[in-house]
Amino acid sequence: MPSLRLFRRALVAVMPLALFAPLPALASSPAPPTFTLKQVLGYPFVSGLMASEKGDRFAWVENLRGVRNIWFALATDSQPRQLTHYSADDGQELTQLTFSPDGSELLYVRGGDHDANWPAQDNLAPNPSGNATEAKVEIWSVSLSGSGSAPVQIAEGDSPALSSKGQLAYVKSGQVWTAALTNGKNSKPQRLFFDRGKDGSLAWSPDGTQLAFVSDRGDHSFIGIFASAAQPLVYLTPSTNFDTLPVWSPDGSSLAFMRQPSPGDAPENFLVQIPHPFAFWIADVATGKCHQVWSSPDTLAGSLPSLSEDEPLFWMANNKMVFLAETDNWPHLYSVDTTGGEAHLLTPGEFMVENVVPSTDRRTLVYSANTGNTADDEDRRHLFRVGLDGRAPQELTHGTSLEWSPAALADGRVAYVSAGPQQPAVVNTLSPAGESRLLDTGSTKDYPSGALVTPKLVSFPSADGLKIQGQLFRKAGASARQPAVIFVHGGPSRQMLLGWHYMGYYSNAYAVNQYLAAQGFTVLSVNYRLGIGYGRAFQHPAHAGPAGASEYQDVVAAARYLQKVEGVDPLRIGIWGGSYGGYLTGLALARNSDLFKAGVDFHGISNWVPTLQKDQALPEHWWQATEDWKRAISTAFAASPDADIARWKSPVLLIHGDDDRNVLFDQTVELAHRLAQQHTPFEELIIPNEIHGFLRSGDWLQADEATVDFLSRQLTPQK
Repeated sequence: MPSLRLFRRALVAVMPLALFAPLPALASSPAPPTFTLKQVLGYPFVSGLMASEKGDRFAWVENLRGVRNIWFALATDSQPRQLTHYSADDGQELTQLTFSPDGSELLYVRGGDHDANWPAQDNLAPNPSGNATEAKVEIWSVSLSGSGSAPVQIAEGDSPALSSKGQLAYVKSGQVWTAALTNGKNSKPQRLFFDRGKDGSLAWSPDGTQLAFVSDRGDHSFIGIFASAAQPLVYLTPSTNFDTLPVWSPDGSSLAFMRQPSPGDAPENFLVQIPHPFAFWIADVATGKCHQVWSSPDTLAGSLPSLSEDEPLFWMANNKMVFLAETDNWPHLYSVDTTGGEAHLLTPGEFMVENVVPSTDRRTLVYSANTGNTADDEDRRHLFRVGLDGRAPQELTHGTSLEWSPAALADGRVAYVSAGPQQPAVVNTLSPAGESRLLDTGSTKDYPSGALVTPKLVSFPSADGLKIQGQLFRKAGASARQPAVIFVHGGPSRQMLLGWHYMGYYSNAYAVNQYLAAQGFTVLSVNYRLGIGYGRAFQHPAHAGPAGASEYQDVVAAARYLQKVEGVDPLRIGIWGGSYGGYLTGLALARNSDLFKAGVDFHGISNWVPTLQKDQALPEHWWQATEDWKRAISTAFAASPDADIARWKSPVLLIHGDDDRNVLFDQTVELAHRLAQQHTPFEELIIPNEIHGFLRSGDWLQADEATVDFLSRQLTPQK
């Protein structure tokens, strides 16, 4: 029999929110949009763009309405070929495309969750479709030599790495395994070697005889090398530090890696910002002798950049190392000689560098950056090329479009993903002469691009004077006295853009914001402090998050700005967001129900304390900790929506998948309970078996339809 608590919560959740009087109609309802939400969510999303080592071919994953498939092309092709023919919206990812040395096969991983979330405690792979058969993470191979070749399952595992000799190594349950590239009877997978740590970051030597790996030991990690079953594993300069990012020299005689100090077992006091320095070392593989090549200054600006991708480290031609650092307040590329010495800035300017790839000859690098010659490029991405000779970077793309995820091809060609304010993501190639060629998969045919609005870059001051930027979505000829909605992104190390986003989660949000604008809302997507794209100081402000939620003042400033936008009804402003954006949505409704009249909270944090206990290993009985930690926990709770829940009056829709591996599901369970106790109106949409970033298109559609419906009922006139 269900408990009284669950019964009361369910009763409130199913009560029609129309009973909670909506705001009075102040204007006639807007004209209906010319496209449906399902249509605008039918955009293609491109990921995993990868070139072969020789650069003569490349492949990518296209997700169209939840159906993921791999496409392939030669460097000179104008027409791509579809390699896989999956047909179900089953939530099984396709990732980690890996070409065989001769380019005749392509490996990929099917299944799993590769979004840097917590590993599942039960070690189960995500199964968002509720399939009665347990989902697995598997490595598959498909031939590139013929047309219509069916993919072949190789092994159960993840993180495939192919040697120049064609030997496959991969990770399974934290150990390194190997399997032949066939599914024949004599190709049974087997563990390649035993290591006491949790292994990953596999990297074969150029001649294919040795495998470097990271052995994670919890409070430290080693760089290990495996040569054969007859030889012991070798650990390079083992220490109490964290060693990661193994990179081989072109001749295979040396191995570079990154070293970071271990913080030890004591949790870091998040009320105080401290430096997180890093250094690069090089080991002589034959002797094991190591030397430090470069180390960052022991300052906040010398800390390892915390962006939305892995930190790059490249061994370039002429024995130069290239890496990313932000010692001048911006994430930039630096080069240093492998013998050591001063690091040289390659990409000067007030912008951030992302998506770095070396050319096939290792003499130049191609990257994306939020800069260019077009107005407002700080909220876009364009491609650039830079060499190691000290010359200024070369602009490869420009304009009001956005370009990212370059893949270096032969003869100086580049494959990349491009999009625009209206046009969703597609794959292009760029010749050295600057000629761009679209690789058309047919996925954008009949897409309602022409009906979408072009968002406008706006800025406004926060309460403390900091300049905040955002994108304003408003339909041309929109009616007066429109309701308005603020969108707050997650991360928080993200930046929303003046067009389709390079992350799938925010492509979905962009489509929803476009539909809300078509429905008669004015939408403001806010790039609050803590986000990327505006420098390190902006990304790492004082008193943010659990240390005081200083970023919330930017959300309030956005609402105040919206109230003054011509045509916006200042009394009908809502808010929605996911993850960290869900946290800020909860904070807005708890602190300022007078300003925010309704909200949609996707898997947000309602109480920092349990999250910090999991993330930073706080003592379970934290009240027995030091006075500093008591003060820290008190500050974290005060920065939580739960601290002001008694003031929460505005209705909210809570959305959460119960297999979330990023924000604990019980955050929503407890929030719903507290709202029910004080009779605050709420609805909930719980999606069984879904993870944090929903894997199924059908689940996104269900959640997005609920979001639009909820905001429309609460903020638009009722007929």
